[in-house]
Amino acid sequence: MAGKKNEEGSQFVRYFGPLLDALRSLGGSGTPDEVVERIALDLSLSDDVQNELLPSGALRYRNQVAWARFYLVREGFLDSSKRGVWSLTERGRGATLSLDQARAIFAKWVRLFQEQRREKAQVPEPVPEQVAEATTTASNDYRGAIIDLLLKLPPSGFERLSQRLLREAGFTQVVVTGSSGDGGIDGYGTLQINPLVSFKVLFQCKRYTKSAVTPSHVRDFRGAMAGRADKGIIITTGTFTAEARREASRDGVPPIELIDGEKLVDMLEHLELGLKSITTYEIDESFFGEFK
Repeated sequence: MAGKKNEEGSQFVRYFGPLLDALRSLGGSGTPDEVVERIALDLSLSDDVQNELLPSGALRYRNQVAWARFYLVREGFLDSSKRGVWSLTERGRGATLSLDQARAIFAKWVRLFQEQRREKAQVPEPVPEQVAEATTTASNDYRGAIIDLLLKLPPSGFERLSQRLLREAGFTQVVVTGSSGDGGIDGYGTLQINPLVSFKVLFQCKRYTKSAVTPSHVRDFRGAMAGRADKGIIITTGTFTAEARREASRDGVPPIELIDGEKLVDMLEHLELGLKSITTYEIDESFFGEFK
């Protein structure tokens, strides 16, 4: 039974090799969305697999790919740059991994993490499936806390926060119209590309917890946009289904940018809105070991 639980808890190792392959197909680097979509395409993953939610409301598939990236960074196949772009290292460019090799890498790092915890003797020793299925770490607890704060805001408050976010991101003349019930449109703004070119953009705000924005929401929003704007943005604290992402970028219709909870927190981080950057240090015990 324990072996079965461990196997279930480490299902994300199946994405180690495909993640490397996806980055190579993308030219050596890509955004998390590009990588996740490429893996799904390469492995012919069903929409049901891509849309499955964790108890936290996060998408299980995307969470598993993120964990695969975590271990590949530790192993030196990917660089450890910020979450905006994932890229291969020199070692990763020529590496291919079988499922058995992926499992060996996972087992190696679980063992190392357990040894580190035993040495520090600060917390009970975790079992492998706890390591694999964790959706946050101590360093990332603030991300979940931010989503919780956003969910507690009244609808008008979340709309005004989105307005501030867009202004900080370079939009001008950003107006909230949510209270008018204007066909699902909560506001609009202008993005000035250069002195001669600008785009009118409409946006919609959706506060979701454990559900995802569906393609019907995207289509309805696009219908409300018809003839009124060049582009649309949907901002949510939740996630988007795979079908919704495809609908947003479908050929022949106005494009719609999708900002899910993860990307929303990324933007708050980048713009330092509601977040204060701090510096901390991790002890390098091997350095002091040289003097023993």
